[in-house]
Amino acid sequence: MTKPLYTYENILNMDLPPLIVWAVPVMVSLAILEYYLRRRESREHYDTKDAMAAVGVGIGNLLSSALAKGFVFGVILLFYNWTPLYFPVSWWSFVLCFIVVDFLRYWAHRIAHEQRFWWATHVTHHSSEQYNFSVTFRLSWTQHIKVIFFIPIGLLGFDPFVFFICNQLAVLYQFWIHTELIGKLWWPIEYIIVTPSHHRVHHGTNDQYLDKNYGSSLIIWDRMFGTFCEEQEVPDYGILKPVNSYNPVTLVFHEHVDILRDLATYRHPKAWWRILFGGPGLTLDKERWYGFKQTTAETTATEVGTEEIAS
Repeated sequence: MTKPLYTYENILNMDLPPLIVWAVPVMVSLAILEYYLRRRESREHYDTKDAMAAVGVGIGNLLSSALAKGFVFGVILLFYNWTPLYFPVSWWSFVLCFIVVDFLRYWAHRIAHEQRFWWATHVTHHSSEQYNFSVTFRLSWTQHIKVIFFIPIGLLGFDPFVFFICNQLAVLYQFWIHTELIGKLWWPIEYIIVTPSHHRVHHGTNDQYLDKNYGSSLIIWDRMFGTFCEEQEVPDYGILKPVNSYNPVTLVFHEHVDILRDLATYRHPKAWWRILFGGPGLTLDKERWYGFKQTTAETTATEVGTEEIAS
């Protein structure tokens, strides 16, 4: 079979089904239903201002996604056209592509918790101290730069149309796992796919829950790579350094601002590298990393790394 090649204009002019846009009314309806059920139990179970902040972040994400659509597919298209490999559009290529996408999403997600530069594109999603469907809307407006983690999709020769569908399905899958209304499911289901129980652990700030359950749709990656944790006690949600704001702009950019402030504090390229790609909780000895003091045995002994990730 001859591999079809696409131009950038082809991608922009494709009549690609906007599955996420079509799903928005359903997700909003379910979020409203959950709001009613939780508020009926107790007003403490649902922070309305927090939910409205999530909606504001979600609207901004829809706009940024529309603007970034050409960029995302331009990157995938570049590598798709370059590689001689090709998977034709068929039912099995959709299944295979979804599995590959899920594998890449696991590593993209994990790295986003382990390196501060990428954490800045993800922390918005973890900033809520609530756990309900509205949290699904808390997606950073800068997350689209993580398309570089999906370059292997293009290199493997998956048709851009197949990737577009599989990626949207992977994103939509995230909605139903953000709720406390669904308990643990039948154990074979819990063993293979990501469930609300697994993802509640991921959003927990409890010590045993930190850096656990990165899986997007399949939990098998966490089991394979040693990051799985069963839900035990009820999680405490949020991040270890709370934002304390309902402002969508603050929720999206507060970590970016903190990174820039830290970069301005230090004057050494090595320090900048560690600020960007060290753990989110890494602290540096200012005397060592200002760049104008010589390193001594006394100043080299005070660098400490701790993780502040609220997984």
